Amino acid sequence: MAKTILDFEKPIVELEDKLNEMRKMSDGLNIDSEIKLIEEKVKNLKEDIYKNLTRWQRVQLARHPDRPYTLDYIYMITENFTELHGDRYFKDDKAIVGGLAKIGNHKVMIIGHQKGRDTKSNVYRNFGMPNPEGYRKALRLMKMAEKFHIPVVTMLDTPGAFPGLEAEERGQAEAIARNLFEMSKLKVPILVIIIGEGASGGALGIGVGDRILMLENCWYSVISPESCSSILWRSWEYKEQAAEALKLTAPDLLPLKVIDRIVPEPLGGAHKNHSEMGEVLKNVIIEELNTLSKIKADKLVQSRIDKFSAIGEVVE
Repeated sequence: MAKTILDFEKPIVELEDKLNEMRKMSDGLNIDSEIKLIEEKVKNLKEDIYKNLTRWQRVQLARHPDRPYTLDYIYMITENFTELHGDRYFKDDKAIVGGLAKIGNHKVMIIGHQKGRDTKSNVYRNFGMPNPEGYRKALRLMKMAEKFHIPVVTMLDTPGAFPGLEAEERGQAEAIARNLFEMSKLKVPILVIIIGEGASGGALGIGVGDRILMLENCWYSVISPESCSSILWRSWEYKEQAAEALKLTAPDLLPLKVIDRIVPEPLGGAHKNHSEMGEVLKNVIIEELNTLSKIKADKLVQSRIDKFSAIGEVVE
């Protein structure tokens, strides 16, 4: 499979190619100092580019096909994962996965959007866009977790809820609205983590929680930059301007209290080092659950309601 290189990464790749060529030529030649110089240039260039990304560039990183998806994280950071299927009304939606697992010393119900890696798996996963039965499956698992006093961990990564006719016929809006209502009063801790794309109600359908975490190179918004551009300018060509206006990145959302914490990624994005990203995320989840597990259920629910009620308040 061809390696995906984003436009802003091309200068790095060119310099790395040059570095690899010099390493191949180093046999019998005294060019160690030149190699070290290029290595330093590569390091500085990476830091300069990845620490100064535009909002649109972060959107591109959030969509990178090599990023870890929900099941990748589950297999990296959990033990004894048992996947649970079906909504008990219609069928099993493959765009949302979930089940019981253990993270550190915590038993959890872990639920998340799941995309595919290639055309076949993307069709199988419906490109990470859930139908109503996906949200109903997620709610069934959350209710099971509540019954057995198990915390819920959700992972958000979707371009949106599936907009097809059949989804509307089966009550897409009602399914998402029901989840918002039920999650707001669930009597167990809910930890929400945005691991990729967080698009509109498709993400929010499993996104109501006590703590909202967001990986460094993700986006979370009511609409995608392309759709916003299409509505405002009747063209997708203004997607970069739309991304700037939407303020959809983690550094934008933290001061607005839409999210509570930014989880750092390896330099270049989570896809550069899956194991490192998994280890960081596991430690953060354990830390958050250690805190949330000490809070009584009634206080947990009230503070969750207060938290979401306060988002968007403005003082004039």
